[in-house]
Formats: sequence, structure tokens, C-alpha cells
Amino acid sequence: MIVYKFGGASVKSSDGIKNIVQIVSSVQDDLFIVVSAMGKTTNAMEVVLDFFMKAEREAALEKLTEVESYHQQIISELFDDKTVGEKAVEPLFDQLKHFLNEAVGNDYDRWYDQLVSYGEVISTAIVSAFLQESGVENKWLDMRELLVTDSNFREANVNYLESEKRLKAAVDFSKHKVYIGQGFIGTTMKGLPTTLGREGSDYTAAVVGNLLDASGVTIWKDVPGILNADPRIFPGTVLIPELSYLDAVELAYSGAQIIHPKTIKPLENKQIPLFVRPFGSPHEAGSVIKATPSQIEVPILILKKNQVLVTLRPLDFSFILEESLTWIFTVVEKYRLKVALIQSSAISISICVDNSRYLQRALDELANDYKVSYNTGLELLTIRGTNAEIISRTTEGREILVQQKTRRIARILMREK
Repeated sequence: MIVYKFGGASVKSSDGIKNIVQIVSSVQDDLFIVVSAMGKTTNAMEVVLDFFMKAEREAALEKLTEVESYHQQIISELFDDKTVGEKAVEPLFDQLKHFLNEAVGNDYDRWYDQLVSYGEVISTAIVSAFLQESGVENKWLDMRELLVTDSNFREANVNYLESEKRLKAAVDFSKHKVYIGQGFIGTTMKGLPTTLGREGSDYTAAVVGNLLDASGVTIWKDVPGILNADPRIFPGTVLIPELSYLDAVELAYSGAQIIHPKTIKPLENKQIPLFVRPFGSPHEAGSVIKATPSQIEVPILILKKNQVLVTLRPLDFSFILEESLTWIFTVVEKYRLKVALIQSSAISISICVDNSRYLQRALDELANDYKVSYNTGLELLTIRGTNAEIISRTTEGREILVQQKTRRIARILMREK
């Protein structure tokens, strides 16, 4: 069997969903399809959540109406009889409206997973119904019942043993050749919805591939495959046809947007290849990530935006000792700050982190024991396969705050343009 994952860009329009039918119709293998929320639905649902948490019910319902209208428009363009699609999503929007009218938001992370997870559920309900109408018989699954995680809301960790038991009980390819489930979402042992972190649908596909012993996992993207840089930022990008698991992990954790950082490990554990292929040109091979080491001949450039450089100095001008570092990173982990770069000296330590919603809380706690200063509005450029000419060209006219360089990798933290 194989796993296909279709992201938000693949299902943002009726044409995209029709294209999924064309791709899936040609598959001879048993197939498990993982689908993300449509287009920018996750962003829109985060706005709904923000209004809900502030008890602004009318504003939350108004934004939800926009989300519903967007999906209804897609349904009207897909189905000859649009009541087929409406029946699939109507109960889901009713559940959301009930929450917004009756519930009280008091835990952001928990309510995030409760409400925002509906984007994937609604998306798969529409895709499943349209596949069925198009002659692709399939079985819809609710991953909020099957993919079991811990209670680390908004960034849950998968319980592989329990998930495998539930997933294998739900999937029987002798009864259905095609199954469809949601990316990004799961459930605690107590049945509370969880999410796996933004862009977590790739990770879902990898976990499903691992648990069902897939021969391959394919992520369908709106790019030709894995490129050496983001074409929206850097001109003259080229396709990288093959990468090793190690290469892919290194790039993902440096901030490459093409795959979720957690995606590789479940596949590497069972030596399952990961294909990244162009959704708009399904006949093209794209890129493959596999165990075999590969030689990457071109430099790779990764730019992470919205970064913050936090510098900590002891209040009494003492040294930064090992026990200090332990406590600092305990606070970092507590507030889920993603550290992208570390620079230290005897009397200070600087860390580059994402500008997250919990950053200020972390800074406040660190300020109890350290003098804290920070710079916002930064971006981190990672260059693998670096040389002086590339560094000069990509940083010309920029204010550089931190630069680290080894023989093959340069990391440059600078102010945004």
C-alpha cells in the first residue's frame, strides 16, 4: 500500500479537488489519502478562535460564516447536486456554532485543538464525498478517533502502539481500496482532540505510512519537488532530485518549508521512501528522500522570517555556568520556543527563536534571574554549501547581528528588509 498526502494548496479550489480525482483514479495500489484543511482555512479558524477566547461571540460566528461560505462555494462548483456536499459538512458547522454559542474559552491550546481541527474534518468530508460521486469508492476515517497522542495540545506527540492498534482495526484493504483521513489532528486517550503542530499533515502521512507499512509516501505540493531555495525569495532555483534522510532532517530543522521537521523519523525507521511531487504536473518525478546517501551539488538557501534574538546576562555579572544553561532551556521548553541558533560567551548567551505567542511570558520569567534584551524583526539565513560569493550576494546591504560559519554551512541572523 501507499500513502498520498494533499496539502491545503491542493484542495483550495474545486479544480484542485478535481485534480485529486485524476491522480487517485490512476493508482492501482491500496491507498491511504491524508488531506489538509482547504486553502487558508487554518488561518481563518485561528481568527475564529481568537474572537472566541475574547468572548466576542458575534465576531467569532461572523468569521465562521465566512469559512462556511468558502466551503459552500467549492461544494457548489464540485457537485451536480450540491446537497450531497452540504449533507457532508452541515453537521460539522452546526457543531462549531454550538461551541461558539455555548462554550467558554479558558485554555487557548486546548480550545485551539478543539476548534481549529475542524478545518481538516470539513475538508476530508468534501473530498471523500466528491471522490465517491466521481466513481472512486472510499472509506472516510476520523483521525480524532484513531491517531492517539499525549495531551501536549497544539504540538502533540504520537502514541505509536495505541495508534497502530486503532488504525489497523479501522483499515481493511480487502473491503476498501481507498481510505481518506485528516492530517494534523489526533486524539488523547480520553478522546480530546489534539493537533500535531502547524503544517503537521506531512507528519501524519509519515506516521500512517509507518503504522501501515507503506511501500512509499508521496507528498503532493505546488512546487516541482524539493528546490534548493524558495523561488519566491531567491531567483534561479533548481530541483534536487534525491536526498538522504539525514539531508532532509537537517534542512527541515533549519527551516525549510517543504516538509515538516518530524516527518522523516517515522519513515527512516522502516526505510520508507518519501516522494515530493508536483500536484500540477503529476507525470513528473519530483524528488525522493531515501536511505541511500546522495551528493547535493548545489548550495541550499533557507530563510526563516519573524525571528527574535534574545540575549541573557546574569544580574550579578557572574559566569554562565552549566546549571544556568539547564534552567534557561527548561524555560525555553516550557514556553515552546523553537531555538534556531545559539551564541554564547562567558557572561552571556544569545538564542534565536520564533516570535511566538508565548515569547513574552518566557522573557518575563527569565528576567527574574537575568538581564534580558532582545531584537525583533529578524530573519535567519542558512546556507548549506556556502562560499564567500553567496554570503556577499545574499547579505549585501543588510545589518548582520550574528554570523556562524563552518566549512560547509553558514548561518546569518540579520534584520528583515
